[in-house]
Amino acid sequence: MADRGVHDAHRHIGVMPAYPFYGGPAVRPDISARATIDELISDLDAEGTERALVIPNYGVPDPDIAFSFNELCVEAAGRDDRIRAGLWVSPLARDAERTAAALALAGEPGVRALKLSFLLGGRPDDPACRAGLDRIFAVAREHGLVVHVHTSPGAASDIDEVGNLVDTYGDDVAVHLVHFGGGMSGHIKLVSHRFFDWIEAGKRVYTDLSWSIGFAPRWLAQEIDRRGIGHDRILFASDQPWGEPRGRVRAAARRHGWR
Repeated sequence: MADRGVHDAHRHIGVMPAYPFYGGPAVRPDISARATIDELISDLDAEGTERALVIPNYGVPDPDIAFSFNELCVEAAGRDDRIRAGLWVSPLARDAERTAAALALAGEPGVRALKLSFLLGGRPDDPACRAGLDRIFAVAREHGLVVHVHTSPGAASDIDEVGNLVDTYGDDVAVHLVHFGGGMSGHIKLVSHRFFDWIEAGKRVYTDLSWSIGFAPRWLAQEIDRRGIGHDRILFASDQPWGEPRGRVRAAARRHGWR
């Protein structure tokens, strides 16, 4: 039976080539990736998804691929009112021209977010990235867009690193911490204090529970009930084709009214 009333805050469109990840053979792990808007719309219909923010697919270490899907996302938003678009951007100097082209689309109808990830290079606290980050967040501020940032344990995507963006820009730009830290260390850091500290400090911080370990949604719900804040900062995200749209996180999100 299709779920009803679901708002998906993060899913992807675009098919990437096979790549030899981690020194293995060339593979395509995102087996349910969608290449066309028609396929995306068919998925929304089958799921009963009422609204969806659609972002370029990425992961292969070739930024041209992610950037190439930006116009597809904008077109999708123009095709179906359920769809809103996120644009792939990068703070890296080598991506400055491509990011400028992406940011030129920020005012297009249906664009609601900018997506960046340090999986393809750079660090949130790298001085070489500061000019690019300032430009990205300035455009987000100008157009009222959310900045989505990938989080995962270790390296430049660790919450200790990505948290610098909340501290620096979160007063007047909404920052969506995708994947809630992405693993054990991130979950504990966020639930134990950091997520709630940011909210109490007035930071415009949001997150979702895709990729979360089993204990995290339960503990987070308990802390939200105990503290009385944060319930309006948790969004449901399928992260398709990388996530699981019908799994336990969706069920938890619906039980607690996180849409």
